[in-house]
Amino acid sequence: MNLEKLFNPKNIAVIGASKDKSSVGYGILSNLASGCVYRCKYCKPFPGKLFPINPHADSIFDLKCYKSILDIRENIDLAVIVVPARIVLDIVNECVKKKVKGVIIISAGFSEKSKWGAKVQKELVDILSKAEIPMVGPNCLGIINAANSMNASFAPAMPPDGKIAFISQSGALADSIIDWSIENMYGFSTIVSYGNKAMLDASDFMRYFDRDKNTKIITLYVEGINDGKKFIRIAKKIKKPIIILKAGRTEQGVKAISSHTGSLAGSYDIYKAAFKQGGVLVADTIEDMFDNAKALANMPKLRGPVAIVTNGGGCGVLCADYCSELGVPLAKLRKSTIKKIDDTKKMHPAYSRRNPLDIVGDALPERYDVAVDAVLSEKYIGGLIVIQTLQSNTRPEEDAEVVIKAKKKYPDKPIICTYMGGKFTKKASNMLEASGIPDYNDVKKAALAMKALMSGIPR
Repeated sequence: MNLEKLFNPKNIAVIGASKDKSSVGYGILSNLASGCVYRCKYCKPFPGKLFPINPHADSIFDLKCYKSILDIRENIDLAVIVVPARIVLDIVNECVKKKVKGVIIISAGFSEKSKWGAKVQKELVDILSKAEIPMVGPNCLGIINAANSMNASFAPAMPPDGKIAFISQSGALADSIIDWSIENMYGFSTIVSYGNKAMLDASDFMRYFDRDKNTKIITLYVEGINDGKKFIRIAKKIKKPIIILKAGRTEQGVKAISSHTGSLAGSYDIYKAAFKQGGVLVADTIEDMFDNAKALANMPKLRGPVAIVTNGGGCGVLCADYCSELGVPLAKLRKSTIKKIDDTKKMHPAYSRRNPLDIVGDALPERYDVAVDAVLSEKYIGGLIVIQTLQSNTRPEEDAEVVIKAKKKYPDKPIICTYMGGKFTKKASNMLEASGIPDYNDVKKAALAMKALMSGIPR
């Protein structure tokens, strides 16, 4: 089934659009008309045509309002349905008659709610499948495609444009991730909330994003998977890294899932074994998932042992511990590498002369420059973790410039940073992130990112 019009429609009909600012129908049309309800500077309006549908209004947002989708003369690519569950079936029949190319059903009250809802949900799938019209939902947040400024959801805003696709069975989780992404300038290509997954499951979206030129990494939050064999079969074929966070790991979690999206969730151990078979990276937390995704989206594969450069000895030791525990190989610095550093005569006499390469707490950018270039220039070293702790004479922005220069000089080697601190390192951290260099606030996160780079690319 062709999903293209779900993500790249030329026009959209919002069935259930409303003037009531407290309604979901208002939120969705507002997002499409302006990018988001908060009018964020980078949120742009949907560039295609919009058709609000409400039999009780003449216009909404200065857009002509229609009583029915059948009253629109033009062909419709995407219909977003946000009406009470009891009339969704009638609306879908009109969409089929109109020959729309895709449907998103935001409305709740189906298999997650009652036997009647489950019965109607099955009818919706049967009708749309016969018409070969793809459906997302019901009981979902919708779809956001940051690459083409389409916020066909009732999320509070659109995330910054990026390379990561997020497929979520939970709409509320997607909402929170968007808020977090704006604060941290974390980019997404697309966010899909698919709710009850009545027709399209996670594997269907994975297959789409594997071909999407704007997506480099696929991340998922799932509660249950309809067809496990299909998921594994598709996952094995996908060339892009996949990171998954699975809910329902305990008996209590499984019970909660059944009332949330009406999914059936089996043994977590079985899921983990299946994910491993499919080459899928499993995250323990939301933060782990997106930390790893950030590294995979921006850095090349790790192809050799890692060096650590730090101005804080303790942090270097901790990072080495985490790397060892995670199976990330640490380079043993050769005498020729140490001589290269010594010959510059720019290091403190007490620097460590081993990995982790502790360049001492009073290190200025010049020392970072020498150490970073010396280790990255060695063929036997595959990647670098740069740690900066804040001292009275530390120059975070200048240190960041050193790393940015190194990334340009050695593009085939991954560089991960841990600029520890907060207020006084924020600008430097933003500089690194803007240059595609992942920066984390904890050395364990840096080690985890390197671990992901060992196995994540290519698939």
